[in-house]
Amino acid sequence: MTYVFNPGNRLDTEQGKKIYALYEIGFTLVDVMAALSFLTGSILFFWDDTQTAAVWLFLTGSLFFTAKPVIRLGREVHLYRAGYTDELARQESV
Repeated sequence: MTYVFNPGNRLDTEQGKKIYALYEIGFTLVDVMAALSFLTGSILFFWDDTQTAAVWLFLTGSLFFTAKPVIRLGREVHLYRAGYTDELARQESV
């Protein structure tokens, strides 16, 4: 049995660090986009004629938040496929 979502999986080699960093950049960008969508949508709710746009921004922000666990899972699968099975198996035996 192997572990995913283990912090030790991402920092043991340069390749692991690079994979982790690239996914973290994507994760952070999605976080920022979600926050900006919700902030802008909240502001637009102050005026009746912009409420439809506000609803769309809330939906967009929700989609961004939905993407976050998908990105995290993709990162862990990528790390697993990059050959971190020895480290994962070692942790299972501890």
